[in-house]
Amino acid sequence: MFDIGVLQILVTILGVVVGIIFGAIPGMTATMAVAVFLPMTYAYDLHTALYLLLGLYVGGITGGLVPAILINIPGTPSSITTTFDGYPMAKRGAGERALKIGIVSSFLGGMISLVALWLFTPLLSAAALKFSSVEKFLIILFALTVIAALSKGQMLRGVFNGFLGVLVSLMGMFSVNNSFRMVPSFLQSKMQEGFQLLPVLIGLFAIAQIFEEAEEGMRFKIEKVNDEMDSKEKFSFRDFKGQGVNVIRSAFVGTFMGVLPGVGGSAASILAYAQAKNFSKHPELLGTGVPEGIVASETSNNGLTGGALIPLLSLGIPGDSTTAVLISAFMLQGIQVGPLFITQNPETWNTILVALLLCNIVMFLCMFYPIKWISKIIYIPRQRLYPVIIMICIVGAYATKNGRIFDVWTLLAFGLVGYIFGKIHLPASCFLIGFILGKDLENYFIQSVSASKGSLMVFFTRPIGWVIWLLIAASIAYAIIDNRNTKKREQQKQA
Repeated sequence: MFDIGVLQILVTILGVVVGIIFGAIPGMTATMAVAVFLPMTYAYDLHTALYLLLGLYVGGITGGLVPAILINIPGTPSSITTTFDGYPMAKRGAGERALKIGIVSSFLGGMISLVALWLFTPLLSAAALKFSSVEKFLIILFALTVIAALSKGQMLRGVFNGFLGVLVSLMGMFSVNNSFRMVPSFLQSKMQEGFQLLPVLIGLFAIAQIFEEAEEGMRFKIEKVNDEMDSKEKFSFRDFKGQGVNVIRSAFVGTFMGVLPGVGGSAASILAYAQAKNFSKHPELLGTGVPEGIVASETSNNGLTGGALIPLLSLGIPGDSTTAVLISAFMLQGIQVGPLFITQNPETWNTILVALLLCNIVMFLCMFYPIKWISKIIYIPRQRLYPVIIMICIVGAYATKNGRIFDVWTLLAFGLVGYIFGKIHLPASCFLIGFILGKDLENYFIQSVSASKGSLMVFFTRPIGWVIWLLIAASIAYAIIDNRNTKKREQQKQA
């Protein structure tokens, strides 16, 4: 039915390894990896090309956990929430443990999404067809409620910074707006496209941290050394004890968010992390360095890989930016994706399933066992590591839109903004969440209101919408209660 030869295995290994490298370098992404290697597919038939491209996809998504955990810099936008618990674990000397938890979680998320892709493609595709712009708007609004949950006793500051992120993301959203009157004339043409995500992301999390480290004299210290760790700080599969529900829930969140075209891995990981916090027995520990947060983040963003292929293969609509590039690969081979894809191309459908299975296995083998050496990057002196990171970040920002120096200035500007946020105690993660979700929020809102001829009642007339409203209310209520409890604990400690 399908043939797996030496060539397919070799190109899978190549794709996964290169994808991991692209994902691990700040500024590089799985999308960029697929785009760069797309011309190589001219030399192969479609089935062999799929092994390469899906390997780049899986490796690129997973590779982002390495810098997220070790140096608090998300390698990809979908690994933002991995920094919340991964980096605190690395700082106390448990970097290798955190990495292995993330790798196993990524593998589990990828496998669960593969099973969902195989079993539920018709069902999930039909469900996605029923989701209008109203439901998509409410889903994004639900994801935004994580801002309140992440603020930890500073809910007003977090909400303010989140909506500031939404406001900044809307710059350049519509060409007819007049939002650039206060902008100098030489910047107006550049600002028409707004700020790109990668320079903003890297600036807030990489350049801002480098500014802080430079202010402190690069005196980064690790509380424990891996060779001297307690047994509780060494990886064991017992770290996943009691995490079964978290794994399955996060994987299906990632898969479902992948099915919704354009929502993306960032929203998936944010929503999965919020749900892990909401259902956790010890929610106050999330963000301090616990496996639960890493499991939720990495399982969900790898669950996206299978989910994003569902609208691509069944509707011809890319689930995220990487699958948008994959459409080009199909077009080069003369394959039309859409409702008739599976029935007209059963061999290609089977190849995709087998390729995803092989890619996840290769990813696990290439990362889990040599991760002890990869984790040593945390011991590199900061004064040597950061200049290299700055160079890579600048190159990555410059390449975002095929070479725009404006994106480099954006990188540096948001690095300064992130540094200021730290000084005035505004959570940068809340700003970034608002920035990521802002455009979709605005776009789906306008589509919904336009379709209803200006009536806001459209958001309260659909049964699915009511279910999402209940989830939003529950999430906000939890955030308020958790915020009060956090303040009480802080007051008790001070007393």
